[in-house]
Amino acid sequence: MREIVTIQVGEFANYIGSHYWNFQDELLGLAEEPQGDPVYKSSLLNMDVLYRSGETSQGILTYCPRLLSIGYKGTLGSLSSSGSLNPRISQPDTLEIVTWPGNVTRYTAEPREKNIFLQSLCEEGTANLTSNVADQGSSHPQRQITDKERIECLENGVQYWTDFSKVQFHPRSLYELHGSWTDVEKFDNYGIGEEILSAGFQSEEMNERLRFFIEECDHIQGIQFIVDDSGGFSAIAAGFLEDIADEYSNTPVLLYSARSPASYKLGKSPKESVSRALHDAVSFSRLSSCCKLMVPVGLPSLSRSKFSSTLFVEDQKLFHSSAIYAASIHSISIPFRMESHGVNAETLYISGAMDVGGMVQMLAGQARQNMITILDLAMPAHFLNDANNQSTILRSLCSLTPEIEENNDDLHSIESLIVHGAFSGDRRASISEVEKFIHTEYQNELPKPKLYHLTAASCPLPIPLPFPSIFNNRVGRLGELSTTRLRGAERRGSLEVESIPMAARLRSSSAVKPIIETRLGSLRRYGLQRGGFGVELLRSWGFGKEEVEDMGEALGKMMMLLDPNAYGASSDFDSD
Repeated sequence: MREIVTIQVGEFANYIGSHYWNFQDELLGLAEEPQGDPVYKSSLLNMDVLYRSGETSQGILTYCPRLLSIGYKGTLGSLSSSGSLNPRISQPDTLEIVTWPGNVTRYTAEPREKNIFLQSLCEEGTANLTSNVADQGSSHPQRQITDKERIECLENGVQYWTDFSKVQFHPRSLYELHGSWTDVEKFDNYGIGEEILSAGFQSEEMNERLRFFIEECDHIQGIQFIVDDSGGFSAIAAGFLEDIADEYSNTPVLLYSARSPASYKLGKSPKESVSRALHDAVSFSRLSSCCKLMVPVGLPSLSRSKFSSTLFVEDQKLFHSSAIYAASIHSISIPFRMESHGVNAETLYISGAMDVGGMVQMLAGQARQNMITILDLAMPAHFLNDANNQSTILRSLCSLTPEIEENNDDLHSIESLIVHGAFSGDRRASISEVEKFIHTEYQNELPKPKLYHLTAASCPLPIPLPFPSIFNNRVGRLGELSTTRLRGAERRGSLEVESIPMAARLRSSSAVKPIIETRLGSLRRYGLQRGGFGVELLRSWGFGKEEVEDMGEALGKMMMLLDPNAYGASSDFDSD
């Protein structure tokens, strides 16, 4: 068995992770339903790759994500930082830490109440460990909460990523940074994250928790790492990644650097704009130096993107936008957990298995050594041989990576495409049909990629109840796309849509040049201007002239690998 450890760092990363684990939980539940769809029972997706089996101190068997989540202090909502399996685990008493000779006052906040959705999980007994506690202390019977009420509660009232999570977490999974900012507006640059890491012992605590999950693996295949890189969490992630590279040098890291639409805001002053530009440059440079493959994701607006043809996304709601990125990461992770049960079984339900290291090597290990990768998505994916829709699956893919070149004709591009749950006409397509259809598409595609790999699976993306109502009324019950508006509500969610076919693609292409070029330009313009605000700002973040030059040279080398004719030697970065 080849396990994956997942790490989520920062608020938006944890929103994405919450949806991601809800998808996995839904798959587990559907596989156990006696009268459920056989496609979930025979999916050949090994959930042990992502989950760990365990036992509580009371002897109750558990099955939890192999996960480390890192976030602000106080952003777990009604959930305890010790998780939902052992809420009584003791936390260190900060009053015993003698760092201040004066008087100390303790303030204890009241626990946050669970919202209607979380209350209903307890009342229905979906979590075995809490089923007998739900009604204790209740002097009157609880009325049944309807699915519609639960959905409305989430659409209008999500404040924390835990508000819509239906997953049981291990006591070591949830880590709150001590002394981290509760004012998100002020936690908006790389330097603040550096301050938090340098002020205490938190790096070692995070490393210890990761070590727990890695050491219990039989044969870890890689780390799936999601970071909200729009503020101080990028520094925390970079420091953590450096430790991982030192201690687990043979373990590949697949890094998703994510941003929410809300993080795209113009600076209120020239200094704020410079700070924002330098944060982006430093964050990108540091994160990319600490992993094997980096996938930047996060469009400034999903509601005004090509996805608006099938999706209603309210950009200001993290609950909405994070669901799209979670669905794409779910699709990308499918080849990592395909299990072999013989040629016939694989032909019927799956094909194209690949582990994290294999995907990293294919996309970043070729002659060009490009490790910045584009993520494209079709959600829902078009049906095969759909007479009503002339768009092919490849041409329906839209990028979730910002700042890339559109219509980039890169003859050296390398692609890994995952298609799952596809339909042909009014039935699910066989794996052989998907393979034949996609191979034909690639043959007709101009220009063709230098190399591509196809993963196909019969299992679609299930839509769990906590999923937001973001499908428009062209999307049918099984994700079929209609040319006309369907009857019913304009926005459709889990009550109207059970599952959808998906297509996701990681693409190594020179189309990422604008991302690198912009950050390289910021370092050149602001990072080495003698006496300038940018130089002083970087120094306050802990970066001297040599460190800034090193970052610039690294970005320059990335550009040269993608376009050797357009970019000269790295010495061009040197200042006068």
